[in-house]
Amino acid sequence: MGQYVTLIKDILSTYAKFPPSHGQIQSQLIFDDERKNYELMFIGWDIDRRVHSIIIHVRLLDNKIWIEWDGTHEGIATYFLEQGVPHEDIVLGFQPPEMRQYTEFAVA
Repeated sequence: MGQYVTLIKDILSTYAKFPPSHGQIQSQLIFDDERKNYELMFIGWDIDRRVHSIIIHVRLLDNKIWIEWDGTHEGIATYFLEQGVPHEDIVLGFQPPEMRQYTEFAVA
């Protein structure tokens, strides 16, 4: 499970280096090791519009990586697979439970 924490922090930290190209927007990393929740957020202003958005939310639950939200174009599940995480250790938590059986990933 420790290697999964490292992978999660690595991918979120990588994405945090590339904030939006417009507006006064900062990347915010939130690493909660006690509760095993990890997020990347964008916070700031785009002209007169407040930006407060979760870009990626991942948590560890029952020895699996739960992708609760993925606002990337590529999909971070691909990164985890490339790093050797088996499909059965990744849950697409943003998918409705009844639809997860149709993905290549774990149901829960």
